[in-house]
Amino acid sequence: MAFTSNTSGPMSDINVTPLVDVMLVLLIIFMITAPVLAHKIKVDLPQPNPNVVNPPNPLDPIHLKIDQGGSFYWNDTPVDELGLKAQLAVIAQQSNQPEIQIAADDAVAYQYVARVLADAKSYNLTKIGFTEAD
Repeated sequence: MAFTSNTSGPMSDINVTPLVDVMLVLLIIFMITAPVLAHKIKVDLPQPNPNVVNPPNPLDPIHLKIDQGGSFYWNDTPVDELGLKAQLAVIAQQSNQPEIQIAADDAVAYQYVARVLADAKSYNLTKIGFTEAD
């Protein structure tokens, strides 16, 4: 006895043949690429130098605050731009330079921060960090 089906309505069966074909292709791709990913890569990492001596007394960092209006505060003391350049010049003369931690307000124009960084670069200061403004 033969089964008869009503083909007048939409078919609700999912055709899984394309899904199986895609899964087999992906399986073959992963089988081919997995051995390639397992190869070791030789990397030459720098070795630590045991002769490096840390400074005995690290200097306290200098806190430079830039407020919303572009005013500078050197360790909570107001300073103008010429005074800031003078302070940076004094630090540049020291053999052991302290770190300058810049705390810029969220609403400060970037030109003030860029000016401070350019001035520090002109004096060859390299120990510069950024902190959250109070």
